[in-house]
Amino acid sequence: QVQLVESGGGLVQPGGSLRLSCAASRSIFSIYSMAWYRRAPGKQRELVAAITRGSSTNYADSVKGRFTISRDNAENTVYLQMNSLKPEDTAVYYCSALGTAYWGQGTQVTVSS
Repeated sequence: QVQLVESGGGLVQPGGSLRLSCAASRSIFSIYSMAWYRRAPGKQRELVAAITRGSSTNYADSVKGRFTISRDNAENTVYLQMNSLKPEDTAVYYCSALGTAYWGQGTQVTVSS
């Protein structure tokens, strides 16, 4: 059974940090590039960051220099390290196998003082 399970969201003050984790089924992690998306209230879903099996990365302009995506192929896990968080980063963050219908359930990130 294909699964993507996110964790690590929460409430953080502006300027703070969070690390999101996504544990994936080996059957998809070993094949696909992985990505983090987010959907803020009233906005469309946007691609935040993506990483290939070879660990090449790509970021949305809004998070470059603040967020880092990485993957642990031994643990079938992809991470999103988020630093210097801003209120506009508030959203539900989703993990996905890029270009597929495989999505996690989402984890809420709220940046507020």
